[in-house]
Amino acid sequence: MLDDLIRNTIREMVGGGGPPVAFLTPPGDRGLFGPESIAWKVHADFISMMIGGISSLILQALHPQALAGVWDHSSFRADLKGRLGRTAFFIAATTYGPTDMANKVIEKVNHIHTKITGLDEFGKPYSATDPHLLAWVHLTETRSFMSSFEGYRKEKISSKAKDQYFLEMKLLGERMGAIDLPSAYADTEKAIQAYIPELHFGARAKSIIDLLENFPSNLTAKPFIRLISHAGFLNLPDWAYPIIRKKTPSHLERLAIKKSIDFLALPVREALKDGVAAHSMRRVYGSVNT
Repeated sequence: MLDDLIRNTIREMVGGGGPPVAFLTPPGDRGLFGPESIAWKVHADFISMMIGGISSLILQALHPQALAGVWDHSSFRADLKGRLGRTAFFIAATTYGPTDMANKVIEKVNHIHTKITGLDEFGKPYSATDPHLLAWVHLTETRSFMSSFEGYRKEKISSKAKDQYFLEMKLLGERMGAIDLPSAYADTEKAIQAYIPELHFGARAKSIIDLLENFPSNLTAKPFIRLISHAGFLNLPDWAYPIIRKKTPSHLERLAIKKSIDFLALPVREALKDGVAAHSMRRVYGSVNT
């Protein structure tokens, strides 16, 4: 019963259906990265990925041109669950999917991007195929996922493994059209901070951040979703808080949320243990204990 409640709550946040059987075939297909990759390890944890997803959306909303594409060409404000669900599927398909699935979803998104053009809130032209904007989205996502994994998983990841993750993700980012992406964690942080002069917290960004802070949900799912959303805000880099006009979280606040997430994560991870990563492992190796 608890497992069903958890799965229903997750569907309330990102949608989704039953078991991910599409990830079981074809047998032996390792996809773009394979089970030994750091991407398979980092992206397997739903809790930390959702927290990282929230913080990456906050950061992305601060770039007027990146935000304009979402503002003008998506249903983000009316269908937040749908947006998160599509993003979650893209990450799952490119990380764990068989090669054909991964290639098709990349081609689909790249094709959609060719149609996303316009003017931002300052009247500056933008295009979703702009390598500079694509790099911003890529950098904020990978930084947010790694930061959340480190903050909310008990297992430690070495500096070498962290750098390997960003090298792996660089290959994906380049296929999406980004260029000059860093290959290591420290360089990723530097590349993100180079964008700070371009960021703006105007009415558009505020409305997106307010939406993420007050994520729409039913009463049953609300406590879980509010906690994940709060953790997403705490997963931001310290330089972001003055921009969004919030106090830098105290150590006590961070500790309280971490303890709450640790408590919540146990049943969630148990309920989702036979998810996409487990199905994909069976595709590669056959029937194994996962």
